[in-house]
Amino acid sequence: MENIEGIYRSGLATEFNENNIGQTVTLMGWAGKVRDIGQLVFIDLRDRSGIMQLVVEQDDPQLLKKAQGVHLEYVIAATGVIRQRSSINPNIPTGQVEVKVTELRILSKSEPLPIQDNANEENRLQYRYLDLRSPEMQANLLLRHKLCNITRNYYSDNGFLEIETPILIKSTPEGARDYLVPSRVHPGKFYALPQSPQMYKQLLMLSGFDRYFQIAKCFRDEDLRADRQPEFTQIDLEMSFVHVDDVLTVNEGFLKKAFKELKGIDIETPLPRMPWKEAMERFGSDKPDTRFGLELVNISEQVKNCGFKVFTDSIENGGSVRAINAKGLGDKLSRKTIDSLGEFVKTYRAKGLAWIAINEEGVKSPIAKFLSEEELSAIIAKMGAEKGDTIFIVSDKDKVVFDSLGALRIEIAKRCDLIDNEKYNLLWVTEFPLLEYSEEENRYTAMHHPFTAPMDEDWEFVDTDPARVRAKAYDIVLNGVELGGGSIRIFNPDMQAKMFEVLGFTKEQAENRFGFLIDAFKYGAPPHGGMAYGLDRFVMLLTGSESIRDVIAFPKVQNASELMSGAPDFVDAKQLEELNVSVTKANEE
Repeated sequence: MENIEGIYRSGLATEFNENNIGQTVTLMGWAGKVRDIGQLVFIDLRDRSGIMQLVVEQDDPQLLKKAQGVHLEYVIAATGVIRQRSSINPNIPTGQVEVKVTELRILSKSEPLPIQDNANEENRLQYRYLDLRSPEMQANLLLRHKLCNITRNYYSDNGFLEIETPILIKSTPEGARDYLVPSRVHPGKFYALPQSPQMYKQLLMLSGFDRYFQIAKCFRDEDLRADRQPEFTQIDLEMSFVHVDDVLTVNEGFLKKAFKELKGIDIETPLPRMPWKEAMERFGSDKPDTRFGLELVNISEQVKNCGFKVFTDSIENGGSVRAINAKGLGDKLSRKTIDSLGEFVKTYRAKGLAWIAINEEGVKSPIAKFLSEEELSAIIAKMGAEKGDTIFIVSDKDKVVFDSLGALRIEIAKRCDLIDNEKYNLLWVTEFPLLEYSEEENRYTAMHHPFTAPMDEDWEFVDTDPARVRAKAYDIVLNGVELGGGSIRIFNPDMQAKMFEVLGFTKEQAENRFGFLIDAFKYGAPPHGGMAYGLDRFVMLLTGSESIRDVIAFPKVQNASELMSGAPDFVDAKQLEELNVSVTKANEE
């Protein structure tokens, strides 16, 4: 193997084109496809930018022999003259030209790769450094880089200061589990890794910085899924002396810039806004996908006195009966498909799925015998149904109805190909409930976090009707996925104390968990608010990836381990002793 002494790279492969014909260049990268046809050797030299075809001809037998010894993924340096290709390749940026090689160096050899193009995800992650060589992964991480640049430029141009907050912080358990780090200097005490910079960014507003942002690393010890990782990245920001409109407006500017520069899409602003209550009633979700219809309709009034006990019991117990109309999809919804959809909604705790199909023969439904003709006609009229439509109905507590029908509309849309994947529908969901009741904990919990400000006109009901109190909270939703969210914060010490009381914290518990923030509010706190985007999730959606693992360089898998390095792993007894930590029982691997 050779080195690069005496030669210098002229640039990346795709920086050269027909305007450079006749120039002598030196390129360095990996050997992709190698085609040896005897008197000629073609090598696709690949670097981060793309591919340049190299040609080694028989006029230099020694050079030709050397080229014949190049194999897949060898690292090479090639010097030569750029010339017009005899066979144009319109599918790559350098498809008009090639390099006739005059000098070739083999810098590093490669064994046969342990992963191929069709490798499963486990193998790809085990050899992630090889997987990252693929054009798809490089494109994903390039887009991520560009989004980070847009973030820094946009918010800096709009008066925000980039300020880092600590990674080792005090544990303030509320929500997901913290990752804990034992302290060697303070035996028996632990740091936590931040689930978000929430309290620190509020303190920055109390410190007078007015506008802050950060591309922040966050950590949550929770069960994983396609769009979750134990460590993830937020675009985090906070602003002083603002209303909801101020926060939304400045962030719409960011979204407009990001979509224009990364996707070439002009999004119209201001973006649509939808109150949480409307989102739930129309779409069964607080992150509605508005690219297709299948909206929920409340038919409780039409069936409240019917002979079907399942419906009437739900209404009497404070629930509702709601439906969606799969308009014109009757020919795609066989009885077998409908039965499978019935099983599908049971995973969302629905007891069953009623349906009414309208076809050439008339109305067909297993619940028709429980309904009068007038009631059946009233349902059909309310749903705007006609021939070729199928109505799906769920009755239960509102949460079950919303969850099951909200998921069902998406499932039907996927199965029936109703979703336009070229669309990017953005909207704000606003006016979330401040509190939600936890049956497990037998108390109200914060829907977002304890520092979210209530709507001024609702605060009077916090003791008498807590569920009625709306929050100055907002989420930005993209194609049915929560892209980010935030709120205006409580800055009044008395209101914050009351909020802790409503959430069931004693004064001592609140002081122990959030004392430094409570104290800070005593010394002149400005009105403030902000939000955070999930950077990984944003890139996942922009690239059309199935998982955020495809847009993170070295991600974790379902059990929070990293297959490439083997993390987490056992450590030496000496390290544990220095930390005053003992392991009483280790799980068998």
